[in-house]
Amino acid sequence: MRACFVDAGEALGAVFRRLRRDADPEVTINLQPDITPDALPGVLAGHEIAIIDHTALPTDIARQVPGLRHVVFLGTGARSYMNPEALKAECGIAVHIIKGYGDTAVAEMAFTLMWTAAKGIAGMDRGMRAGRWLRTDGLELTGKTVGLLGFGGIAAEMARLCRGAGMTVLAWNRTPKSAEGVEFVGLDRLLAESHVLSVHLLLNDETRGFLSAERLARLRPGAVLVNTARGAVVDEAAMVAALRSGALAHAALDVFDIEPLPAGHVLTTLENVTLSAHSAFRTPEAGDKLVQAALEHCRRIAAGS
Repeated sequence: MRACFVDAGEALGAVFRRLRRDADPEVTINLQPDITPDALPGVLAGHEIAIIDHTALPTDIARQVPGLRHVVFLGTGARSYMNPEALKAECGIAVHIIKGYGDTAVAEMAFTLMWTAAKGIAGMDRGMRAGRWLRTDGLELTGKTVGLLGFGGIAAEMARLCRGAGMTVLAWNRTPKSAEGVEFVGLDRLLAESHVLSVHLLLNDETRGFLSAERLARLRPGAVLVNTARGAVVDEAAMVAALRSGALAHAALDVFDIEPLPAGHVLTTLENVTLSAHSAFRTPEAGDKLVQAALEHCRRIAAGS
């Protein structure tokens, strides 16, 4: 079977070339990270496996690639780019996701965003670059409470980091879990007691818009919101309103409803927002783990064909 990495940039393309073994399925590497969906049928012709990093695969486009049988999505958020159920039912295409490769990298970003927001570093940096000596009062996080909304591998790593920093760690998960040093509580208590709320929910039909205006209003006054999960988990308009009113002290965000974030987007106009460009998972260590997992998926698919 032949695989095609449809939207590799130079960096991930080089990792694939370095880690692929001679016995692995053949992988065509398309070094166009900005490829558009309408160009996919031409790129994927003659391939049974599509490896996709960040390009949308609409079902009507997939129908134009009759030989395509598998999609290996580089991450867990495939639903942001395609409809796995429709691809399976209408095109016979199975979608495979990759978990765990970036747990440490993403948790470190969430931890960094939390501290950056608490200390006002991004605002002071912007001010000083503009010639203003913008001294900002910060928040001491030692002894404060961090709430983890959802508890998978990334949240477990975030809990480890926060415990090491002397924070109290609360968590809420949709299914029962336990972890050393973490107190699992109901959603109401999590929202009411968290000085920092860090979002770690997968995006699906049940979690889309999960942090609604009503739930955001139940947050501890002056809380900090950190989101390294998916932008659509949070009601963006409600979050902006809470930031403008001061009910939410700060939002530190690596993910957004629309990516790339458009120029002039409202979030870029708010001083109490820290932004990063969906880059939490982008470390050499995570990149190697991701590519190794993608190649392992291709091996298994080829072995079962």
